[in-house]
Amino acid sequence: MTITEKIREEMKEAMKSRDSLKLEVLRGIITGFTNELVATKRTPRDTLSDEEALMVITRTSKQRKDSIEQFTKGGRTELAKKEEEELKIIESYLPKMMDDNEVRTYILAKKNEMGIESAEQFGQLIGAVMKGLKGKADGEVVKAIVEEVLKG
Repeated sequence: MTITEKIREEMKEAMKSRDSLKLEVLRGIITGFTNELVATKRTPRDTLSDEEALMVITRTSKQRKDSIEQFTKGGRTELAKKEEEELKIIESYLPKMMDDNEVRTYILAKKNEMGIESAEQFGQLIGAVMKGLKGKADGEVVKAIVEEVLKG
């Protein structure tokens, strides 16, 4: 079962169980899938690959995180709380992210493999690392650890 099919099935279950929050989130994700299909010049009846679906879900997750940050800064805790609940549902469809130690180990191995010696080669290293860790680690975490590794 593809991610898209799984989300559509769970949307039906949310309708039956009258879980309005989950239903709203899943409808938003499906709308994101449709928008992605249209943006890539396909029809809404087509389906996304799992990789494309994960990309849409990741984008949705980042939007929620940004909203939480903005609502918190603006003192709108009730809206931030709702966004956090939605984010939990969204993240349940994303693969487990690597922790900092796993990312650091991967970066050090890639640095040695590529023979990178100086901070001037930052772009080469981060490009290779992001390609290898696509969808498995947060880009901000990767960037911070690459900077730390190259300084040390």
